[in-house]
Amino acid sequence: MVFRIASSPYTHNQRQTSRIMMLVTLAAVPGIAVQISFFGWGTLIQLLCGVLSAVAGEALALKLRRQPVTAVLSDNSALLTGLLLAISIPPLSPWWMVVLGTAFAVIIAKQLYGGLGNNPFNPAMIGYVVLLISFPVQMTSWLPPQPLAAATPGFLDTLSIIFTGKTPDGLAMNTLRMGIDGISQATPLDTFKTGLHAGRSAAQLMQAPIYGGPLAGIGWQWVNLAYLAGGAFLLWRGAIRWHIPLAFLASLLLCATLGWLLAPQSCASPLLHLFSGATMLGAFFILTDPVTASTTNRGRLLFGALAGLLVWLIRTWGGYPDGVAFAVLLANITVPLIDYYTRPRAYGHR
Repeated sequence: MVFRIASSPYTHNQRQTSRIMMLVTLAAVPGIAVQISFFGWGTLIQLLCGVLSAVAGEALALKLRRQPVTAVLSDNSALLTGLLLAISIPPLSPWWMVVLGTAFAVIIAKQLYGGLGNNPFNPAMIGYVVLLISFPVQMTSWLPPQPLAAATPGFLDTLSIIFTGKTPDGLAMNTLRMGIDGISQATPLDTFKTGLHAGRSAAQLMQAPIYGGPLAGIGWQWVNLAYLAGGAFLLWRGAIRWHIPLAFLASLLLCATLGWLLAPQSCASPLLHLFSGATMLGAFFILTDPVTASTTNRGRLLFGALAGLLVWLIRTWGGYPDGVAFAVLLANITVPLIDYYTRPRAYGHR
């Protein structure tokens, strides 16, 4: 018999991994509902495809590794990975994109490293970045939010576009992107970055119809507020700690405010940074991944602050409009170093 000895204090947590994953999934429901209301049925279809392909991919990997399939799948981590990736991609993306992304996420970025608890990078963000680099056009072709949409595809039209690339009338998706009915549109962050590159000022760009809301882009501000509400629910239930979300949002707000004050004609406003793109989703649902984030309280603050700085840098000077996924992965690289220098000192030891 082997006894493992560790220094005090000793704590015991009755909460299981599967329960935490389900709490996170439940907290994402308001944001998903708002996404569906503003961007159509495609979000729900992508969600179903993502969850099913993630579970199937993990089951296949476990089978090949001769691991207990049912026991591992019951931790619900594959379900959450598929969900996070599916809600991050455009609603009318081809079905094979979400399947490819989630398969890469759970098989390569997770199971190849040994499964849950061993992966150094957030699997959903690995899958997202692979899709973004490989298929940049499809990954940046979002539907306009409901108030601005000249034509909103119904459920059957959406199914047909996702699985065949055409509407039931035979109109191809590429034609719809270039057509006059406005079925495809850049996100507020993408519109801002593209406009700056075209020589327009920030003040001119903010007059565009997509920025008609009180906080940020139409539709996106409510999506971010919904994920903020879900994050507050996770904090209330103790599923996540406050250090990473607070440090991330404070860092992003500080950088955005300084940039906006120093260069108001070329930098987005703090509200646009906070309530557009994947800001709140990243703050409460992605960065707080207990496997790939820092494990000490001081380390969590540094980890979140670093991610916020990276998001602002990528959005301001990088080649991609959002940058949350890249910021998460770059911050993941620093976790071993952060944990090494922020680990608590045991009493009696230097």
